[in-house]
Amino acid sequence: MHSLDELIDATDPALPLLEDWIDDASSDVEVLPVDQAAAEATLVALQVTTRSALGALALHTGGILVDGGWLRILGGGSPRMERSLATWNQIGAPSVRLPGAMLVGDDVLGGFFAIDGGAFGGTPGRVWYMSPDTLEWECLDLGHADWLHWALTGDLDTFYETVRWPGWEAEVAALAPDRAISVVPFLWAEGPPVGERSRRDVPLEELWRLQLELRRQLAGATGGAQA
Repeated sequence: MHSLDELIDATDPALPLLEDWIDDASSDVEVLPVDQAAAEATLVALQVTTRSALGALALHTGGILVDGGWLRILGGGSPRMERSLATWNQIGAPSVRLPGAMLVGDDVLGGFFAIDGGAFGGTPGRVWYMSPDTLEWECLDLGHADWLHWALTGDLDTFYETVRWPGWEAEVAALAPDRAISVVPFLWAEGPPVGERSRRDVPLEELWRLQLELRRQLAGATGGAQA
């Protein structure tokens, strides 16, 4: 295992590039403060250097909230978003949260972004997205750095146009970054537009577990396998 000093790259750090992307953001961005000890522990747990965007996020941010908090990018953890890249993925625990992949971000409706490390059978290092309106993991054909650049500077309105509703900004602004919005009927089920469905504030953990269970049930009904 590499030490903290070995993981901190002072010659070619990714932080300046990350700061440039934040400056060029297409929507409002909030960089959450991070406790230094927690950040260092996260970096050591990940075993990546600060030459990578992942390492820069872990050491220098408590996470990043994009578009009023609609999209949450994980970092070293913060009092406002206690989940870090290490703790949310349960690195070092007897069993990690998503074997063969690392969760790196999520959105308020329970969409999850993960780096493939073998779980999905695609090119290692690509980011996949589990959409709440399909419950399927979809490859975005982006590495983590390219995904991060897209998350900060890309067109989120178009990406999320089918699941946003009039007035979503106020609901999302009132939501803590460790919580999410549960929609009923579920987004993958037939029903009225999202704005006319029941919506409630729930812990993100609850929505994660619910969607895993729904995926298992759907896989059993169709005879398929789910990651």
